[in-house]
Parts: sequence; C-alpha cells; structure tokens
Amino acid sequence: MDEKTAELRDIFIETTGSETVTERQSESRGSLADVDDPEEVRARVSDLVSTMRERYEFETDLSDDTLVTLVVGYFGGDTDEVLAVELGVAPEMVRTARLDLHLVRDADRDAPFDMDRLDKLLVEGADDDEIADKLDVPADILGEFRPVAAADIRSTRVNHRFRDDFSELLTDDDLSQRMAEDARNDGLREATEDIETDVSL
Repeated sequence: MDEKTAELRDIFIETTGSETVTERQSESRGSLADVDDPEEVRARVSDLVSTMRERYEFETDLSDDTLVTLVVGYFGGDTDEVLAVELGVAPEMVRTARLDLHLVRDADRDAPFDMDRLDKLLVEGADDDEIADKLDVPADILGEFRPVAAADIRSTRVNHRFRDDFSELLTDDDLSQRMAEDARNDGLREATEDIETDVSL
C-alpha cells in the first residue's frame, strides 16, 4: 500500500468508521496475466469498461469500444494529446474519460495546494464554495483538480480494482505495443477513409 493509498484509507476509516469496503465480485475468467491474445485482452478490457459504466455515471458519451482504445493507448504510453488525435476528440475529453476509468496520471495531481486536503474535504461532503475557501483557490483551479480527487477516491473505495486489472492485462510491453499500434492504425484508417485523392499521372 503506497503512501497516497494509506492516506485515503485513513480518511475513509475516519469518515465511515469502518475498515472494510463491500465489493461485489464478478465471476473470474482466469488469471489476467496469462492472456496474451490481443483480441482476448481487448474483450476483457471491454468487460471491465462495461462493468464500470454500470457502476458509475460516466462524464463523456464515448462508446465502450472507444474507451477500450483509450485504455490500451494509456497503458501503451500515449499522452492525452496523442490519444485525442487517435480518437478524434479533444484532449480535455480524453482526460475526462480517463478519470471516469480511474486512470489518473501523476501530472494530474500537480496542484498548487495539498491534494490530500481536497480528498478529505470531498469525503466529508464539503461543497465547492467551502472547498475553494478552505484551500484558498479560485473556482476554476478547483474545477481542474476536483475530478482528479474524485477519481482517486472512487478508485480507493474499490481497492483500485479496475486500474489494477487494466494494468495486469496491458503491462506486458510487447502485447501493449502491438495493441497500441493496431489501435493507431485503425484510427488512421478511419481518419483517411473519407479523403478523396485526385492524382493524375
């Protein structure tokens, strides 16, 4: 358990008075790490995305298939800007979708205030005005980091189950590279299929 997780756990215990989180377990389909077929990996990532969509209210209307491509690209090392080009959406939408999926980058937490205080205030149920006042930050700055803290809290409440399952499926370097390359090629194909060429020889 890293320091951030331990701190969030302490906040949860302090707020709820309980050390346990009840989590509905889905039927296991075997060890995630044993899968090396890209299509099977993609299917399992899709299952995880579908489960998350049932459990949480996503902030974007991106399809499950698009979100799967986003997850693959994220673990393949793609930036939000690269993913935005591949998916044909704005980088801000990629960031929002990532946070929906509990995929928080270290850079997302680079706030001009103590993120742990924001986590604690959110768990305590403070509203935005109260949080902005206590952290002494303007509303637009709070608006940038609030979704990050909320994603961290949601992830902590399920013991980082989804993030860890994504990671276990996609951290094989060779596999993730192949899948990211396939997704990239698919994106380029879709982007160019409507382009008409007029070449005279």
